[in-house]
Amino acid sequence: MKKTLVYNIKQLVQTEEQSKVKVVGKEMAKLNNINDAWLYIEGDKIVNFGAMDTSDFFNKIYENDGITKINAKGRLVLPSFCDSHTHLVYAGSREIEYTDKIRGLSYEEIAKRGGGILNSSDRIREASEHELYRSAMKRINEIISFGTGAVEIKSGYGLDLESELKMLRVIRHIKETSPIIVKSTFLGAHAVPREFIGNQTEYVNTIINEMIPVIASEELADYIDVFCDKGFFTVLDTDRILNAGVKYGLRPKIHANELANSGGIQVGVKYNALSVDHLEYVGDKEIECLLDSNTMPTILPGAAFFLNMPYSPVRKMIDAGLPVALASDYNPGSSPSGNMKFIMSLGCINYKMLPEEVINATTKNTAYAMGIEDKAGSIAIGKKANFYITKSIPGIEYLPYAYSSDLIESVFLNGEKI
Repeated sequence: MKKTLVYNIKQLVQTEEQSKVKVVGKEMAKLNNINDAWLYIEGDKIVNFGAMDTSDFFNKIYENDGITKINAKGRLVLPSFCDSHTHLVYAGSREIEYTDKIRGLSYEEIAKRGGGILNSSDRIREASEHELYRSAMKRINEIISFGTGAVEIKSGYGLDLESELKMLRVIRHIKETSPIIVKSTFLGAHAVPREFIGNQTEYVNTIINEMIPVIASEELADYIDVFCDKGFFTVLDTDRILNAGVKYGLRPKIHANELANSGGIQVGVKYNALSVDHLEYVGDKEIECLLDSNTMPTILPGAAFFLNMPYSPVRKMIDAGLPVALASDYNPGSSPSGNMKFIMSLGCINYKMLPEEVINATTKNTAYAMGIEDKAGSIAIGKKANFYITKSIPGIEYLPYAYSSDLIESVFLNGEKI
């Protein structure tokens, strides 16, 4: 079993003696950090950590010649990002639509012209599993280099049983072959495919009666998702789909309130959704509903930035006592980036979040939004040894401040340097 000691750490960030499942309200502005610290790993697990000047245990392991030692003088060590909302299995980019957006077309207008999700659907249906896996693994390796150690990946560009299964099998292959933690979400209700336009209810019936049973029987998905919003799936559609998914053991994680105050938050909470995501349109009723739930409000700053959309009222949500998570929404149409450090910067700049809050929002709370809070999201004994070492920087504030700089020196997943 490989043993590794990282020592002389300028600051070990997000440490926990007793791990919390999530961080809420005013607590989001607090981090447990240790200055002049060490971190000890055996195999793929964190075994111990502490301050260098107060621990006899450190002296004992430092003297052991069988331990790999890494001097992190002047550097910070943080738990890997957990990216709880992505669509990174796709075929081809959509930069032509990017220029349409520049010309002033809205997200809905592009979709009505056959662009958007339907454009990606055409390409998914034509691509082979091998092609999809190969292109997705390039993106996986990219986000690993950016410091991400766990990722949720959705289907939803297939929009028929065969193509949705193809996407979910690719996600399963990524789980089996990549060092990153992967969670899979079935998103058949991402858009109405061309062959069902004008007959949306029949497509919802197809999802419920044909897709969900097969996907559940093959154990291809951890969660189920619906795009519950203006111009996509109604609250009634969403209710029916989530009800069917829950019966097959698929917990919801849904798209809600990106384009309008759609009722998506309420139906998500009704079905105990693990998270409701996007949330550009949130009022007092939605906040009250979330306060009485176990559902994680998840903001996707990259999509709002890329589409020039209204910003979710994050400050109001946190001040009301809610937790908030931030994820990348990595996808070809509305957020073509999986750089979670940049997501932290957007959280600070556009949503007025503190550096401590964005760290909590991209580690602890996104781990909760993926259902992996017991193994990721913080530096805690027994958790996966997924972390990154920064270059020599002044402190945690510098991470979101230097928004375009590559500040990561090395990445460790499962205790191994990548």
